[in-house]
Amino acid sequence: MNRESRTIQPLLLPGEQALAQGHMLFAGMDAEALQQTLALLQAVKRDYPKGAYLNRIAFPMASFGLVLRGAVQVYMDDIQGDSMLMANVGPGDSFGESIAYLGIDAPVYIRAAADATVLWLNPGSLRMTPMGPDTQALSHRFTAMLARRTLSMNDRIQILSKSTLRGKILAFLSQYAQKYGPSFTIPFDRQSLATYLGANRTALSRALSSMRRDGILDYHKNHFTVREPMQPE
Repeated sequence: MNRESRTIQPLLLPGEQALAQGHMLFAGMDAEALQQTLALLQAVKRDYPKGAYLNRIAFPMASFGLVLRGAVQVYMDDIQGDSMLMANVGPGDSFGESIAYLGIDAPVYIRAAADATVLWLNPGSLRMTPMGPDTQALSHRFTAMLARRTLSMNDRIQILSKSTLRGKILAFLSQYAQKYGPSFTIPFDRQSLATYLGANRTALSRALSSMRRDGILDYHKNHFTVREPMQPE
């Protein structure tokens, strides 16, 4: 009996595949190599509506996420139970790598800031799979990704170390200006930015208005233009 051959459908749509190939873990891979790597990492794609929680705090998180659409936000509660926004993650960026690799209970909770599609990837296979040349190269990329994540946390520490809200705003915006030039869009609305800086929204709006009057910057919603070189206080 002749059986009709079946073609395995790729996990990612063309636009999603291009987005994944732009991530440092998959950079330079062609479609076939990407599919093989996704199989190795036990990739699963999930959709989440805005406001949905992607994990449960204090429970293991075996996989880390690569955002394909929308945005997710990573939160942690302080000792008083107040939420701290740790990161805003948009398309092409990832989250939860260290937690997934170490296999520890998640100290953070992750929420969809907009309707989102996330590609979940399990790095445990990098520890269990015999190390051939391809797997070894992937492991090295993953290690480099963890190192880059550590550097990004240093940026956050520089912001939070400032003693005044104005200083935190200057440090935050100067980091964006260094990366994108004097005019840029940040991935935060006012409330999210206030939470990220550890301030309330009213105080943030007041500080931004004062800095605009002083000629330091201009802004419309989440688009900012720096009017003079920014020196964090």
